[in-house]
This record gives sequence, C-alpha cells and structure tokens, in this order.
Amino acid sequence: MTSKKTTLLVMAAGMGSRFGSLKQITPLGPHQKALLHYTVYDAVHAGFDKIVFIIRESFAQEFIEFVGKYAEGLVETKYCFQRMDKLPGNLPAIEREKPWGTAHAIWCAKDEIHEPFAALNADDFYGSDAFVKAHDFLAQDATDKEFGLVGYRLASTLSENGTVSRGICESDANGHLTAVTERTKIARQADGSIKDEDSGILLHDEDLVS
Repeated sequence: MTSKKTTLLVMAAGMGSRFGSLKQITPLGPHQKALLHYTVYDAVHAGFDKIVFIIRESFAQEFIEFVGKYAEGLVETKYCFQRMDKLPGNLPAIEREKPWGTAHAIWCAKDEIHEPFAALNADDFYGSDAFVKAHDFLAQDATDKEFGLVGYRLASTLSENGTVSRGICESDANGHLTAVTERTKIARQADGSIKDEDSGILLHDEDLVS
C-alpha cells in the first residue's frame, strides 16, 4: 500500500488568558523548551511530512524565533494567521479579540493543506505514541469521508493539582465515535473514584477521552 503524505496542523493562536501568558511558547524544564518543541520532534519522528502553524500576527516573530526555526530545521514548515475577518462565504467579520475555535483555525489554514492532516492544540502534551497512531491512520487508512480521533484513558489524564476538563467519548460496537460529552470539573475523589464534580456523574478509569 502506498503511503500518503501527511500534515500536522498545530493550533497556536490562543491568547493564554487563563494561563496568564502565551503557554505555547513558554519554556519549561531543565532545557527550557516549550511543549511545542516536543510536539514537533514527536511528529517528525512519527513520519509527518509537513507542519502548519496557525498563529496570531501579534506574536508571529516571537513564535517563529522560538519554535518555528526549530521546526524548519526538521521538516517543511508553514505559517498561517487566524484572522477574525477570514470567514467562509459572505459572513461579516465580528469585532472580538479571542480567536474562534478549531473549525475556524482549520478554515484559516486550508490554503496550506492539500493532504490528509491531523489537528492539535499547541499547549497540550500528547506523547509520541499519539503521533504514530495519527500518522499511520492518515498515511494508510484515511479517506475524504473517514476521520479519526486519538483517544486517551481518562485515568491517564487526571491531575493531582485540581480538576480537569475532558471530552468523554462514546463509541459503537465497531469502534466508531458516536458522541463526545464535555465534562468540565473531573477529579479523582478521596475514595479512589472519578467524578465530574459539576454533574455528580461517576466516571471510570478506562473511559476514553479526547
């Protein structure tokens, strides 16, 4: 089977309002690397042929200097701006500072993507296996009408420092995704159970989350 070329779309236009700064370019750890340095490394080693960063014009130079040039040294790299006036059809621009969500980010990057692609957030850590699974699905199995989601065990995504928000995935007998329900206050309880503290719903270690 011929392997298709693949692109990774990195959504890095967020403002970091809750974090207090631009988390996507915040250095951490002994080597003072951003999470995105690990994302780029893992994506390239998984086989992705191109990385497209969707960013904001206001911090483009800083982003390219800290993260972009690292990516450029490893793989074909493109940049797109998530502009509020870039909308489909004749929709009027709306005055707002915070970027729209995933669908709008993909729309803004569409002219740079001509092959199967995966999209992810710049400020999350995914782990190398996630990139291998995503790449192999796109390179071998994906069609124009078939899509995939890399899921995680809920127990592996909990925090010892407070509650987390997760999309709880439901699937049918064939493993096809049927629903994603957002739970915004999930935590491990003192008795070892996992609960969404907003709804009181009990969850399970093996629940699949996005």
